[in-house]
Amino acid sequence: MSDLRHPIRHSSKQIFMSQAILHELVFKNTTPQTLYDLYMNAEKHSHIIGGPVKITTKEGDPFSAHNDYITGKNLRLVNGKMIVQTWRAQNWNADDPDSILILTFEPNGNDVRMKMVHANLPEAHAASTDKGWYDHYWNPWKQFLAGEPIMRPQM
Repeated sequence: MSDLRHPIRHSSKQIFMSQAILHELVFKNTTPQTLYDLYMNAEKHSHIIGGPVKITTKEGDPFSAHNDYITGKNLRLVNGKMIVQTWRAQNWNADDPDSILILTFEPNGNDVRMKMVHANLPEAHAASTDKGWYDHYWNPWKQFLAGEPIMRPQM
């Protein structure tokens, strides 16, 4: 017979608080393929962020950026349309689970509507990660596409 006075058992399982970042941006006078390549082509990605990037267009392959500060794995790739990766930063706690990054690229006339979902971020790192996307990716992408010099913050 069970003890009805204590119907809930406590476990030593940790509960991770996580956050999600949602971005929706329009990049002018470009194509979905161009934006996809800015992220998935190691040489172009390196040029945008101003540091080494190791990335392939093969699902299951690992990637790294910013001198291995960011690491993860390609989960699903649809050329010119979608990127899904696991993603984590070097300064996260070892017991923080990997986050999931989803980028989609949709034509919008002569422009591209990019949607990003970055889910399962450790709560302590969500705000800095959100800022990092603009500082290291979206603003440099816009500068590059406009033919302007890329202004990069220091890491």
